[in-house]
Amino acid sequence: MRHTDKKRTTVIAVCGKGGVGKTSISATLVRILSANSQNKVLAIDADPAVGLATALGIKVGKTVDDIRSDFIQQLESGNGADKTDILTNLDYELFSALEEKQNLAFLAIGRPEKKGCYCKVNGILKDVIASIVDNFDYVVIDGEAGIEQVNRRVMEKVSHLLLVSDASAKGLNVVKTISQVASAAVNHERSGLILNRIRGREELELISISPELNFLGWIPEDDTIRVCDIKGESILGLDDCPAIQATKECMISMGLPV
Repeated sequence: MRHTDKKRTTVIAVCGKGGVGKTSISATLVRILSANSQNKVLAIDADPAVGLATALGIKVGKTVDDIRSDFIQQLESGNGADKTDILTNLDYELFSALEEKQNLAFLAIGRPEKKGCYCKVNGILKDVIASIVDNFDYVVIDGEAGIEQVNRRVMEKVSHLLLVSDASAKGLNVVKTISQVASAAVNHERSGLILNRIRGREELELISISPELNFLGWIPEDDTIRVCDIKGESILGLDDCPAIQATKECMISMGLPV
């Protein structure tokens, strides 16, 4: 899915406290962006649970961390292969790990590395991921609770940081902390907050939102999304519903296409 002569890639990182619906929103963003057949879209699952794959109906073969572990094992085993050749092959291995559906591609990062620093390998992996990203118009990264993991293991730069919280004070405190950390540690152009699974405007009025967060809008509690999650079905096949329409409105507020 390599292509050239294109505009600069828009990279959207979705972050927030666990359990607030980051994966559902990430999948919805992918659905909306990939609905335009002219868009080349890459979905990156940076959560070890690999929930985004299920939400998109994609079966994961090999993850980035599987590839990393394989190459470290080769380096440690001293099997005679030239280290330069082994590291060069990372590009091929990562491209082969992409799961593709028409104008949509998927890459799973996998579980955090457990052994060996191998900073050179880690650095090359990030470089190769950045090279892959350059072949797409839009990249959606479903991250763990903090932005640090995305920055350390996936990319050093995102264009849009999308913070997700539910109505809880805990969730809002987490996104406020992420926003503060990201402002100093992560190179991004825009950031914004989406409140998810809100039960109406009455509940919205009870929520205290920090003025330093760019509030984009709110996503209603939606049985269509809930049933889709329960059944483990792909959100790509859903018709428009209130949650999807509300996500589109939030994207417009952040300057993203719908």
